[in-house]
Amino acid sequence: MDHGHRKPLTASGQSSKTRFQYNDEDDAIAEVATESSNMEDSTMCEAGDDKTSADYYFDSYSHFGIHEEMLKDAVRTKTYQNVIYKNAFLFKNKVVLDVGAGTGILSLFCAKVGAKHVYAVECSSMADMAQQIVRQNGFSSVITILKGKIEEIDLPVAQVDVIISEWMGYFLLYENMLNTVLYARDKWLVQGGIVLPDEASLYLTAIEDAEYKEEKIEFWDNVYGFDMSCIRKQSMSEPLVDTVEQNQIVTNCQLLKTMDISNMHSGDVSFTAPFKLLANRNDYIHALVAYFDVSFTKCHKLMGFSTGPRSRATHWKQTVLYLEDVLSICQGEAVVGTLTVSPNKKNPRDVDIALKYSLDGQHCQVSRTQLYRMR
Repeated sequence: MDHGHRKPLTASGQSSKTRFQYNDEDDAIAEVATESSNMEDSTMCEAGDDKTSADYYFDSYSHFGIHEEMLKDAVRTKTYQNVIYKNAFLFKNKVVLDVGAGTGILSLFCAKVGAKHVYAVECSSMADMAQQIVRQNGFSSVITILKGKIEEIDLPVAQVDVIISEWMGYFLLYENMLNTVLYARDKWLVQGGIVLPDEASLYLTAIEDAEYKEEKIEFWDNVYGFDMSCIRKQSMSEPLVDTVEQNQIVTNCQLLKTMDISNMHSGDVSFTAPFKLLANRNDYIHALVAYFDVSFTKCHKLMGFSTGPRSRATHWKQTVLYLEDVLSICQGEAVVGTLTVSPNKKNPRDVDIALKYSLDGQHCQVSRTQLYRMR
């Protein structure tokens, strides 16, 4: 693993061949590791003296650093650019809604290929910067920046032809922005209109990771001679976001869930999916790893990208779920179970994960349920 970028989520099967390709016309861009937890002078949508978890969520997106990291993610940004530039027929003379516009980069792409008008909705104070960016680039007559929450704003039009958004979070569903896109779809999208991207799939695989599990989890059992194992339980329950190396993968990659953004309901973000991970060699399993693919199926030809460990790295990396047990597995044996995913009831932007797994192998027999929370 790329331990230098491992990041716990605190306050602040892919097939063996990659399905998607994109044209990266630029040189490789250095990855920028950005922390956005120390915000001081950001303003919030309707944030009073008593900030809610949603307020803190929008606050984090007021800082330019998080936008820099996303814009410099060439897989992410170049894919959206290619989708728009190479499929101008989807946007030309169309009214577009950009949900969670950030700096307005997607709106600028749409305007450049001839969109009739783009309404870019952004709740954080980055909306003020987006307004300046639009003006500086000469698109003020085509792009309207609307500062506010999608659920609370009034669009100047009754319907839009296209909804575009980069809503995906860690583990695909962290931050729960997908429901905001679905709200906009149900309220404003014209019949026969399109949502981009229109498909997202979540996958699961298993890895060997003895060295870092020892460093990250077992560390609490003996801290300078003192027992701090009470913290170990919490560290086990928080998924980690990190880059997994291909040679760590011990099993196949299992498709858990495909989401049809054009037709799904908001309740579909909660689900239980079975899995069967078949070992491709004799090894130990220390963690399960989740990642996602995104597809734009309405394009002239299929476009999209993967955040899997066999694809080029993105700022989403992968999500690592450490197991209480170390599984000794032989080639051909399988870890079977279910993964249940749902928004946290107290803070819907967090994700609750319940993992049930078992192995009935030659050297290891185990059955366990573990609970995780991404926050």
